[in-house]
Amino acid sequence: MRAVRLTVTAAVATAALTALTACTAKSDAKDGDAIHVTAADSTCETSAKTVPAGHVTLKIENTGSKATEVEILFPDDRIVSEKENIGPGTKYTLTAEVKAGSYEIACRPGMKGHGVRQKLTVSGSGKAAERNPALDQAVANYRQYVQEQADTTVPLAETFAKAVEDGDLAAAKRAYAPSRLGWERTEPVAESFGDIDPKTDTRADGLEKGQKWTGWHRLEKALWQDKRIGAEEKALAGQLVGDLKDWQKRVGTAEITPTSMANGAKELLDEVATGKVTGEEDRYSHTDLADFKGNVEGAQKAYELLKPVAAKNDAALAKELDKQFAALDTLLDKYREDKTSYDFVSYDKVTKEQRKELSDAVNALAEPLSKLAATVAK
Repeated sequence: MRAVRLTVTAAVATAALTALTACTAKSDAKDGDAIHVTAADSTCETSAKTVPAGHVTLKIENTGSKATEVEILFPDDRIVSEKENIGPGTKYTLTAEVKAGSYEIACRPGMKGHGVRQKLTVSGSGKAAERNPALDQAVANYRQYVQEQADTTVPLAETFAKAVEDGDLAAAKRAYAPSRLGWERTEPVAESFGDIDPKTDTRADGLEKGQKWTGWHRLEKALWQDKRIGAEEKALAGQLVGDLKDWQKRVGTAEITPTSMANGAKELLDEVATGKVTGEEDRYSHTDLADFKGNVEGAQKAYELLKPVAAKNDAALAKELDKQFAALDTLLDKYREDKTSYDFVSYDKVTKEQRKELSDAVNALAEPLSKLAATVAK
């Protein structure tokens, strides 16, 4: 789940950027140099506005008072790479792979809205053309995996929607968590389109002003808190299926690179840390652990595909990632009610001490996982 990004016209975007005294470009980066991004509450300063094609590193510092999100974007708002939830006073290094073309670096204070943006021009042909064939294979295999997850999700969502449309509260509750697994495994790819996630997976507290609440969590509230299915919910169930079919059709066009796979794996762990461990994601159904497992599985899949190159470049990092993934998988299995399914203990039954144990395991994995993108980019 991410906060919605509003689509705006070029004229409105220009006016908004002017009003915010947006981003300041200082000097061009040399080949191999990082772009320093200083994100504040109303500004986003970058140290370069042109770079050569290939791998680019953003050295991000949040000097503002709000958590922020920094993204590299295509002109149509598709995401090349991103880092969410960069807290005040926090620094983060983001490695991405970019081809020649026009982009924007966006800072989104509070992780809402269009954001404060800086133009970025990528010139020439760089290291991307010389990429290890093993990484090309990893990307191809991951693309197939993402498509398979979308293809699997749609019929499960249709089962969920049918139960809602039939007014069958019990059946809809049973179908809710399974319908989300494929999405949770590949959420960074879905988010890269910018307009699908806000319609399908936004929580009430993630809504922008004027945004209608739709998707899984709106229906979750109706099923568990309101305990009713009305005409609006039935219509929303059909809309959810339609939005997911849109995702299914478009997922094959997603921009996927080795570094976006690695960054996406880290983003999935961040999703766990900020939504699942806290119990905020599925706050009505308390099915957070099923989503938690989906996020971890998706991160592990990306890592396993990149592992041959990662292990060659940094054997110690691969060994540590193997260890921490195994530890987290073992810990999660303690909460499975059925070891052969995705039926987990209701998260409201998980104690404060147990939640801390889960959080510690996530953090232990997230730290080495944050190094994966830079490792495969060597």
